[in-house]
Amino acid sequence: MNEAKLYSIIRAPRVSEKTARLQEVSNQYVFEVATDATKADIKTAVEKLFGVKVEAVNVVNVKGKNKSFRFRTGRRGDWRKAYVKLAEGQSIDVMATA
Repeated sequence: MNEAKLYSIIRAPRVSEKTARLQEVSNQYVFEVATDATKADIKTAVEKLFGVKVEAVNVVNVKGKNKSFRFRTGRRGDWRKAYVKLAEGQSIDVMATA
């Protein structure tokens, strides 16, 4: 897989208080991924981009919210996030990639 394809699968890291707690407690990292990416695609992309060993990948489809702005209603887009569990002793510097 070429590097452009890897970056199209892994779009951005998700950084929040919950994801910081997951990094400390269970060595899991959260990424926003392409909606058509499979678990195998996500695993190979993370392993090749960051040079780490991935143990497990869990994927969640997040539905967009209904919002209104100046008397118009609209909808934010649906997106997908992946919880990636790394092997013991492995880590990713998320702040450098954000």
